[in-house]
Amino acid sequence: MSTLDEVGRRDGWRCWLCDEPVDPDASVNADRGPSIDGGATPKGKKPTAGSERLAHRACNTRKGAVKPVVAWSPDLFVVDPAPIVGTVERLTRKGGREMVARCPTRADAEEAAAWLVDRLSRFAPDLRVTADVEPGGGQYLLVLRAA
Repeated sequence: MSTLDEVGRRDGWRCWLCDEPVDPDASVNADRGPSIDGGATPKGKKPTAGSERLAHRACNTRKGAVKPVVAWSPDLFVVDPAPIVGTVERLTRKGGREMVARCPTRADAEEAAAWLVDRLSRFAPDLRVTADVEPGGGQYLLVLRAA
């Protein structure tokens, strides 16, 4: 098992669930304090160094009771965004491509594509994806492809 400092440095002191900064000096008992999430470790097994992720204590605790929700950035102009967690699960399992949002302009779609690829690099680092912007029906579709 890794130490909190090792996992924090590796993850850039950002919570893998909410993508907000984690204060390395905060108390581990505080809601916004740092904690290590064992990730997708099978029940009864110890987490390995690669499966451990940095999370706020509250995010990590909530994840145990409720399936995590990864929000799209409120700064993006996207319509009908797909749930990020479900999209990652499907692309990990099946590969292929998935349309994840619609945008009114190409610039909005390209901004959303760049944000989403960056966000997924931290949320699901083992999943390699590319994002394409495709015109369709007077709007622009944001499509993720598993690489």
